[in-house]
Amino acid sequence: MPEWQRTVLRLRNYQKNSDDNSSPATLSEGVGMAVKQRISGKVICVELFAVIRREFIYISYYFYVQLRQIAFYWILGMVIGSLVSVFAKDAIHNCFGRIRDKKWGIFGVIPASLLGIASPLCMYGTIPIAASFSRHGMRHDWLAAFMMSSVLLNPQLLFYSTALGGTAMAVRLFSCTLCGIFAGLAVHFAYGKKMFFDFAGFEPRASHDTDPNLVIRFLKNLGRNVRATALYFLIGVLLSALFQRYVPADGFAELFGKRNEGFGVLMAATIGVPLYACGGGTIPLLRQWLVSGMSMGSAAAFMITGPATKITNLGALKIVLGARRFVLYLVFVMVFSLVTGLITNTIV
Repeated sequence: MPEWQRTVLRLRNYQKNSDDNSSPATLSEGVGMAVKQRISGKVICVELFAVIRREFIYISYYFYVQLRQIAFYWILGMVIGSLVSVFAKDAIHNCFGRIRDKKWGIFGVIPASLLGIASPLCMYGTIPIAASFSRHGMRHDWLAAFMMSSVLLNPQLLFYSTALGGTAMAVRLFSCTLCGIFAGLAVHFAYGKKMFFDFAGFEPRASHDTDPNLVIRFLKNLGRNVRATALYFLIGVLLSALFQRYVPADGFAELFGKRNEGFGVLMAATIGVPLYACGGGTIPLLRQWLVSGMSMGSAAAFMITGPATKITNLGALKIVLGARRFVLYLVFVMVFSLVTGLITNTIV
């Protein structure tokens, strides 16, 4: 129980005992009781204020420490993401377009998944690009691999994930690449040459990066990235500070650690669904979880289900998949995250 709750209960018990032990029989005793109650109320207020002030100091300190430790990685992710978006985005998409004529067959899902991770676009930017590729004859299993990995990871989030450590970043990169590959394989074997996506009505969107001056174009893109992620980043830092202050590390490690790996992976995959609002916002929280004893497998499951079931991504995917295939997508994501988490725990 937090210290402030114990203080309130202690003071309430003190006031109750004082009331029970007092049986005023005269007016002076009644006045004395009133004075005692007023003093007791003031004591409660003073104690509560002291507790709130102390907790504010603690949380502010943890927030500052977390911010100082992770801000560099957030800035690095912003800068790298904007550089890729301004200077390499078209080259990446042109490269994916060129592999359309390659006779790689089913093995084309591998480069498609890798190019999806390299693409800096969000899901609402990726779908019009994929629609354009589909109209030009791109195989839908390759498109599935490209879109799946693009949902899970991009250059900005990849570099930001270095804050989690080299092992976690490598697990994230490898698992997201494999998820894209297996999504492509699933579409290939389940649907063959039939159309899997319905891109009707999706047209390529006009690019925001149109300024002729490359430096200004880069700065504008960076500004958009900062505005889109800064609030979620600060909320993530605050949540990690609150977690560090109020959640016992031993209990958390018991729930999400390797001792409870099956249930821990399942729980991590499940909380990734409602908790994930922005990749940048979850990095501080995930970092603190790993420090507190979360297993790498649980972290891997969270890093897959989180972005895959992000509400904005689901809204876009529901349009191009339809109800039945949308349900299959959700089942695929949950199964793949659970299997990935369990395998990761046996290796790492």
